[in-house]
Amino acid sequence: MSFISRAVLALALTATPLFADTTVMHAHDSYARVSGPGAKSGAAFMMLENHGDEADRLIGVASDVAEKVELHTHIDGGDGVMQMRHVPDGILVPAGGVHMLERGADHVMLMGLKHPLAQGDTVTLTLTFEKAGEVVVEVPVDLDR
Repeated sequence: MSFISRAVLALALTATPLFADTTVMHAHDSYARVSGPGAKSGAAFMMLENHGDEADRLIGVASDVAEKVELHTHIDGGDGVMQMRHVPDGILVPAGGVHMLERGADHVMLMGLKHPLAQGDTVTLTLTFEKAGEVVVEVPVDLDR
C-alpha cells in the first residue's frame, strides 16, 4: 500500500465519527392499525426513546397516507367516558427516558386515509421534535395487534 493510500485510509478512519449517527431520538416497536377495511382513519403506536441529556418534545408528525396527521391522547370526560383529543403542545419525552405512544393513551392519529391500510403495508411517518428535528420512521401495519 502506497504512502498516499495509507494516508487516505487513516484520514477516512479518523473522520468516521464525524459521520456517525448522532440522532438522540429513536422510535421502537412501532405499528399502525385501522378498525376495518373501509376505515377513514387509523392510528400509529410506538416507543419513543430519548438518548439525549435534555428532554425533548414531539411537536408534529406527517405522512403521505392521510389528509391530516395529529398527535392525540385520551382523556376522561368526567363522566367515565374516555374522549380522544388533539395534543397541540406536543408530547414530552424525558432526557434519557422513554414515552409510549399506545392504545388508549398518546398516539399518532391518521385522519382521512388516502387508501386502505392492509396487513403488511408500511406507513412512513416523519416525526418532528423540538430539539432533535425530524426522525423518519417506517411503521408496519399490523391489524392483529
